[in-house]
Amino acid sequence: MNPLLDKLHPYPFEKLRLLFEQVTASPQHKAISLGMGEPKHPTPQFIEQALIDNVDGLAIYPTTIGSPEMRNAIAAWLERRYNLPKLNPATQVLPVNGSREALFALAQAVIDKDAKSIVVSPNPFYQIYEGAAYLAGAEPYFVNSDPARNFGCDYDSIPEEVWKRVALLFVCSPGNPTGAVLSLTDWEHLFALSERYNFVIAADECYSEIYHGEQPPLGAMEAAHQLGLATIERPYARLVVFSSLSKRSNVPGMRSGFVAGDAEVLKKFLLYRTYHGGAMSLSVQAASIAAWNDETHVEQNREQYRAKFNAITPLLKEVLDVELPDAGFYLWADVSRTGLSDTEFAQRLYAEYNVTVLPGSYLAREAHGINPGRNRIRMALVAETAEGLEAAQRIVQFCKSLNK
Repeated sequence: MNPLLDKLHPYPFEKLRLLFEQVTASPQHKAISLGMGEPKHPTPQFIEQALIDNVDGLAIYPTTIGSPEMRNAIAAWLERRYNLPKLNPATQVLPVNGSREALFALAQAVIDKDAKSIVVSPNPFYQIYEGAAYLAGAEPYFVNSDPARNFGCDYDSIPEEVWKRVALLFVCSPGNPTGAVLSLTDWEHLFALSERYNFVIAADECYSEIYHGEQPPLGAMEAAHQLGLATIERPYARLVVFSSLSKRSNVPGMRSGFVAGDAEVLKKFLLYRTYHGGAMSLSVQAASIAAWNDETHVEQNREQYRAKFNAITPLLKEVLDVELPDAGFYLWADVSRTGLSDTEFAQRLYAEYNVTVLPGSYLAREAHGINPGRNRIRMALVAETAEGLEAAQRIVQFCKSLNK
């Protein structure tokens, strides 16, 4: 067996299962889970219909590069959403089976396993980043998020000797679990570091369409364009952006996303994926085209999240240190004032009120002397508003009971 598999940590939900193994959920309460970030809003009917109408695509082997129609739809969406100059759908866009597998696969494609490479990751982080680094033969290096910097990472804290070994840097904006969005200044700094040390930036943007203010989150390619990096000799050099329909269009089971950016990196990534076997079904491509071409359902979805967060966040602020995030569908709450650790909070809330939340320490690693997820919990507000309000009310009751 591959010895690198032994470096992998248990997934957060396996840790949560073990945490709950010795307790029984309150039988007086119906189970409500805020633990997993799985969209629960209904899938739009027109997307389902497009899948049904093109079911005959199951009889055809798809190409790894995807149909021209699929790549054109993605390119057109990127141009509209981020006000980008014309993209080349044949070289700058590639459909993938969800951003998760593509994030993992990119590391395998760009990292030289014999070079003692380093992969930089935010901390806390989406667990795929770490696993991708280890299984590519690299070493992860974690940069802690800082609440004082709107949960931004201090990349200036990384030593020169580390930067010299960096092959890949993962960025999640809007962030999971913090919801933080990188600014144009942040991107300018990262692009300068990428040019200086010659590493690839993997920008995970799967939460980009769920935001709570009027201004949509700045995208990596949008930032590159504003900084004049979209029309140079090598446009979007060393930048690969990942996005998905899962959250935007409530179709997590379709496993449909894309990568876009540097044509030179994508050319090699396509070669890797041809052998990796990552082709998307033509039926799914047809439904995806319908989804990327429509914004009405996205606006309606976003309004549902806004209403939900505006109703729930004030309730939880009574008992926890929590703020409305820039974007995404998570609340990243500090539970310190309850007197409980994040794991104790999650375990007792489950036992006494049958509400599941995810301990923040499970989403981070001990790095530079701290675990930045410690004493925080992640709450995924993915269900309908009524269920989310019920969960919030139970959390308030639970916190108030601790002070009696």
